[in-house]
Formats: sequence, structure tokens, C-alpha cells
Amino acid sequence: MSAVCELHRGTSPVILAFPHTGTDVPAGIWERLDGNGRLLADTDWHIERLYDGLLPEATTVRATFHRYVIDANRDPAGTSLYPGQNTTGLVPVTDFDGKPIWKDGEGPTEADIADRLARYHAPYHAALAAEIERVKALHGVAIVYDCHSIRSRVPFLFEGRLPDFNIGTDTGRTCAPEIEAATVDICAKAEGYVHVLNGRFKGGWTTRHYGRPEAGVHTIQMELSQISHLASEAPPFAYDDAKAERLRVPLEAILTRIEAIASTLAGDQP
Repeated sequence: MSAVCELHRGTSPVILAFPHTGTDVPAGIWERLDGNGRLLADTDWHIERLYDGLLPEATTVRATFHRYVIDANRDPAGTSLYPGQNTTGLVPVTDFDGKPIWKDGEGPTEADIADRLARYHAPYHAALAAEIERVKALHGVAIVYDCHSIRSRVPFLFEGRLPDFNIGTDTGRTCAPEIEAATVDICAKAEGYVHVLNGRFKGGWTTRHYGRPEAGVHTIQMELSQISHLASEAPPFAYDDAKAERLRVPLEAILTRIEAIASTLAGDQP
């Protein structure tokens, strides 16, 4: 298995986080997954490729391990992000369709979870936290843009078809209003796409944990509907170059805009 995360240090005030694009699964864990689990269907397929080069000086922090090993965007205490709603946990026992992913009797134990927290979850977040501090020292502020995608239709998690752009700021708590407003504005003007602010996805643990606007750390989650950039939302989850190139236009505009906003926010810090 490769390193827990891949890190690229940039000079921009913007950090791109990729907690769910990794597909590495250690052999001992792979053997415990059932056939359904081995599809790794709940990966945020090709998101690192989609964002590649859009903001060249952005720092990127990407988990290489799959979310079935442990979910880097869940509370390490196991607290649900969406109490009362269907979701998957710190180490999922089902996929996004509610179907089992482990062989009978091979699901994660408390000891497994503790081990994976130490081996994977904690190092990824240590790397991300260190980059937030480094970037904030450079600019006076840091903006974490958490990159995600999910299938457009997942009845177990939500009704109907998911909008293309799902913006999460924990109802405005995790970033300055200027960042939220700019992101919404660009999504609203992107022809042929639909957006929602703090709908089904309001920001995961990364967004909620690190977002402290009053301390100069701003976070925002972008959950993209995979139909916007994949040829198919079923195996082999192929990347669609034409769709992706079209989608990269508003994504680049968002990142460029929030990078520009950072300089104005720095002046507001005590």
C-alpha cells in the first residue's frame, strides 16, 4: 500500500482536500470485503483529475486509502453527520445503497476501527491540519475547499436526482459569507447545471471540524453529481472528457474567485 496521503504544497491561500478519491485497500482488509464491497463503488471517481491544474498554486491533500478502510471525512468519535438520516459511518458496513460490503463475520471490529484511526485517519488529518497552519501563516487566512462527488441517484440516501453542484457550509457556519455567496453565484450562472446550498449535503466532518472563520480558517464542501463528469455512474465509472472539460469551467471560476477573496479576508483578521 502507498503512503496514507499525497501532498502537494502550493503558495495559494486555497487548499484542495480529497478524502474520498483513494482506492488503496490493504490485502488483509481486501480479503474481508465481499464481492459488492470490492467494487469500491462509493469512490469519488476521478475527482483529483477533474480539478487538476484549475488552480496551479493550490495546496492539495489527497487520501490514498479507500473509504471502506476508514472514512477520512467522518468524525473519529463515530458521531453521525446527519442524525436521523441514512448515511454511512466511520468504517462503513454497507454501501450507499444500504447493501453489505463485508463477508459474513468479517465486518470491522472496535479494535479494527481503533487501528485504522491511528494508521490512516489521524495521519491524513495531521497532514491537512499542518497545511492549514502553514498556509494561514503565509496569508493570514486559509480556505479549505473539500472536493467530493456522488452518484446522482442514491435512493438510500436521498430522493430523486441530486443537483449537479451541492455546496455545503454547515448553514453558513464554516466560511465567510463572501466565499459562500461567490460559490453560489458562479454555480447559479453555470448554464445547464443545477445547484443547491446546504441541501442534503451540508459539509462533512472536514468542513465542520476545521471551519473557524473567526480564526481565519474557512471551509466549504463541493459535492458534485457524478453524472456531470462521468460517462456512466456504474462500473467502470469512466471519466467523460467532454463533460469534464465543460464542468471544469465553473469549477475554475469558483477557485479563482475564492482565492481572490482570501486577500480581503486577511485584512479582517485581528
